[in-house]
Amino acid sequence: MNAVIDAPKTAPAAIDPPPVVRTAAVLWLTAVAFGVLETVLMAGQILHEGSATFAGLLPQMGFRLVVFGVAVHLALRLRHGANWARWTIGVMLGVFGTLSLVIEPVQFLLAGGSIGEAVAGADAVWFAFAASRIAHLVAVLGAMALMFQPRANAYFRPALRSA
Repeated sequence: MNAVIDAPKTAPAAIDPPPVVRTAAVLWLTAVAFGVLETVLMAGQILHEGSATFAGLLPQMGFRLVVFGVAVHLALRLRHGANWARWTIGVMLGVFGTLSLVIEPVQFLLAGGSIGEAVAGADAVWFAFAASRIAHLVAVLGAMALMFQPRANAYFRPALRSA
């Protein structure tokens, strides 16, 4: 009997993600939560103003629901060391999602609008939306920074992960 051959085969011990990866995943989930809040605020405002019907909002709401679901899946896979998830969420939401968060305010400012002008005509929903959007953006930028820290890079090395 050979001890090496007869040794029970066990799965390798799971590698716990470093704090930067755990925090990045939490920040992505936080960004999704703020995205949901913004969607609810936007839909509520549109319905309240009567500029659209609930049925008219369904396609956009459905698209956002899919994006949120994919983002949650990617954040969870990220935490388990899936490098493909890191790059997918980084490009999909870190780049294109960030652009979608900032394009409207940037266009407003480039068209000659001012922050003072925007605040002067604001109501409680506007302030809630703006606060959520800022927190959403901070969560995304924080997650992006943490996902590519040296400890995160080491965790995602292909030799360590095949998830």
